[in-house]
Amino acid sequence: MSVDLSFFRSQTSQRLRAMGRAEDVLLILESRGIEVPEATRERIMTCTDLDTLRTWVIRAVHVEAAEKLFVADEA
Repeated sequence: MSVDLSFFRSQTSQRLRAMGRAEDVLLILESRGIEVPEATRERIMTCTDLDTLRTWVIRAVHVEAAEKLFVADEA
């Protein structure tokens, strides 16, 4: 008997993973006391690229302002 794993490769699954990773970025920034402007919050929450979100999670640990997530050499 085989198990159907197609859900884990589906677009819905990808979106759910991206949403979770975006929430992680915001959680890190907020726990560090960094204000997240609405436009930045929206950019983070609407991103669906898991590699980009992974990069932002790593940068969120180091940046001094939320907008600096998007600048490669600020990390």
